Amino acid sequence: MMTNAIGIALSGLNSATQRLNASASNIANAFTSGSLEEGGQAPYTPLDTTSKADAAGGVQTQIIPRNNPVAVAYDPNSPHANAEGFVGGPNVDLAEEAVNLKLAELSYKANLNTIKVAGEIFDELLDAVDD
Repeated sequence: MMTNAIGIALSGLNSATQRLNASASNIANAFTSGSLEEGGQAPYTPLDTTSKADAAGGVQTQIIPRNNPVAVAYDPNSPHANAEGFVGGPNVDLAEEAVNLKLAELSYKANLNTIKVAGEIFDELLDAVDD
C-alpha cells in the first residue's frame, strides 16, 4: 500500500513535468510566426497535455499538439507574410500558460508532500514493528 501511494505520487510528478514542458515550449515560441501558405514555413504549433488514469491508480500524461494551433496576424514586414500581409502565429495565451505553470508548481508540491507523508508513515510502521 505504501509503495502504491509513492507510485501514484511519482506519476503525478511526471504529469506535472509534462505540463511544465508543454507550457515552457509554448512560452518560448509564443512569437514564432510562419507562413499561412501551403509549402511555406509553418508557424510553431503550441502544445497541450492530456491525462488519464492508469491501472495502478496514478496518471499518464502525454504532450499533444493543440487543436486550434494558428492565430492569423497582420505583419506585412514579415518574410512569411502572404500577399495581403498576414502571417500565421501560434495560438498561445501567455496568461493561460502562466496558469499552467502555477498548476504544475502546485502539483509538484502536493505530490512531494504525499511522498513525504508516506515516508513518515513507513517510519512509524517500522518503529511500531521494532517495539
